[in-house]
Amino acid sequence: MSYAKIAPALARASSDKLLRMRFAQERLRSSAASPQRQEKTDESVRDQNCTVVERPVEVDLISQTKNADNQKTNISINFENTQEAYKSKNNLELMRSLLVFKMCTIDFLVDKNKELMDITKKVLGQRLFEKIMKMTFYGQFVAGEDHNAIKPLIRKNQAFGVGSVLDYSVEEDLTQEEAVKKEMESCVSVAEKESPGKDHREKKYKAHRQFGDRRGGVTSARTYFYADESKCDQHMETFLKCIRASGGAAVDGFSAIKMTALGRPQFLLQFSEVLVKWRSFFNVLIAQQGKADMAAVEQKLEMEQLQDSLTQLGVSKSDIETWLTGEKLGSSGTIDLLDWNSLINERTKISKLLVVPNVESGHLEPLLDKFTEEEDKQMKRMLQRMDVLAKHAVENGVRLMVDAEQTYFQPAISRLTLEMQRRFNQEMPVIFNTYQCYLKDAYDNVTVDVELSRREGWYFGAKLVRGAYMYQERSRAAEIGYEDPINPDYEATNRMYHKCLEYVLEEIEHNRNANVMVASHNEDTVKFTLEKMRDMGLSPQEHKVYFGQLLGMCDQISFPLGQAGFPVYKYVPYGPVNEVIPYLSRRALENRGFMKGSQRERSLLWNELKRRFLNGQVFYRPAY
Repeated sequence: MSYAKIAPALARASSDKLLRMRFAQERLRSSAASPQRQEKTDESVRDQNCTVVERPVEVDLISQTKNADNQKTNISINFENTQEAYKSKNNLELMRSLLVFKMCTIDFLVDKNKELMDITKKVLGQRLFEKIMKMTFYGQFVAGEDHNAIKPLIRKNQAFGVGSVLDYSVEEDLTQEEAVKKEMESCVSVAEKESPGKDHREKKYKAHRQFGDRRGGVTSARTYFYADESKCDQHMETFLKCIRASGGAAVDGFSAIKMTALGRPQFLLQFSEVLVKWRSFFNVLIAQQGKADMAAVEQKLEMEQLQDSLTQLGVSKSDIETWLTGEKLGSSGTIDLLDWNSLINERTKISKLLVVPNVESGHLEPLLDKFTEEEDKQMKRMLQRMDVLAKHAVENGVRLMVDAEQTYFQPAISRLTLEMQRRFNQEMPVIFNTYQCYLKDAYDNVTVDVELSRREGWYFGAKLVRGAYMYQERSRAAEIGYEDPINPDYEATNRMYHKCLEYVLEEIEHNRNANVMVASHNEDTVKFTLEKMRDMGLSPQEHKVYFGQLLGMCDQISFPLGQAGFPVYKYVPYGPVNEVIPYLSRRALENRGFMKGSQRERSLLWNELKRRFLNGQVFYRPAY
């Protein structure tokens, strides 16, 4: 069986494709970059959730047209103005926030939160338990039980300038043993079960029982475990409902999806490994041609030498010619990483994509010795579900954010998201990829994807986050034996975040074809963004730069931004009380670190309550 027609497409399409690429900023932006771009070193960033801003942020905003008088609009955003920050909250809501945040600082309550909730339910009964939850944690972090129940909160937030990213936060409440069992069954192929140890797999991209429960060490991300295809269809239907609700709630609606909810994770593991191996193979070919030290986007394989190399691997000349002709590549006599076209062809069996080069033997080999027809269908269904969601988002005028996940899944997730962007971001940015800036290769991934969007002429959409899997990733890398993918410390992650953000902002400044969601609770990062927007003349009315925070957290950032005209969104979870308990448990764990590191948000809440009481606003009600 010949794999020559498939193999090169993998090399060109790798999402980890550009793994470990270090290239000069000035050279990367050869087609549209500012010649004034320079490396900048961020000041040290305090390791706090909501960093103190000593003074109001003065934002000078220039309209997109930049009129002849070059007049600027001065907008002052004061993150310490409690009257503006909490004007959408009544006094009971402020007191609830104070209670919940205080409880999050008590180690016993946080460590045993799940057990305590179970005991409370048994002692008080279901009805009273739900009332207490809605008065405390559920009411703070969850919008309601269903689409109708969340509408009042969405309308109220909109009235104060804050949009919503809807997220149905129901999770299976599995024991650790159940989670491990499901993970091992869904991540191990038939071939691996029948002949363990005889495949060509890298240990990073194989399932390991000690890390089978992917919830371990994760406090801010929802986790899906594969059950069967019908369950994946249910997840897709849930996402479709969120998309429809988002489209009906706002003009600029967002909805979030997770790829591990849409199919068997075995495919993501295998596909990620293929992409990484083909990137390594590309590096070998580049090194053979003496171009390893060049910037990644300037690395080009000479066609004649490439043909010789492939011939040495046992690929026939006729197959090479057919491949090059069919893909319309090499007409210039060279091939670079950003020339590659679409990866997924609906007429091609997915199993044929899982082919890797064996440099030692000099042959192209299937990743698995056996790939069943059912496994092939499962992989195809995952892609079909993604396609359905993307089309539905377009029909409903909703932007779709694909959440990032663990690094052993992420190359495949990013690559498939990129394919969706190529198809659906032709007229506007509909699909947003998520970049985790605690990763060492975050900047490389952002810059290369921006360059690809520029060359191919589609709209780049990104959500920038710091990341949710740090402890798990570090532990797994150390125990299994591969390089730690995480930046060395929090300050390095902050610098990476600002570096990626500045690059995307400059792309927006130059051609207005990119959008970015600044998903951060860090005031320094928000302040950094506002100052860059001012310097670059990026107006909030253009809706190119968005801000995002979780519901129930950092209102002193979200609402002042929204009332100043900036597009800002709350990530709005919803679902029945009993079924969102795992989500609430993570919120308690996450907030413990934030609240212990900084009493700022509690201090602001106290200040606003005291201000209202002193001014006779004991029964304050938001007016909207």
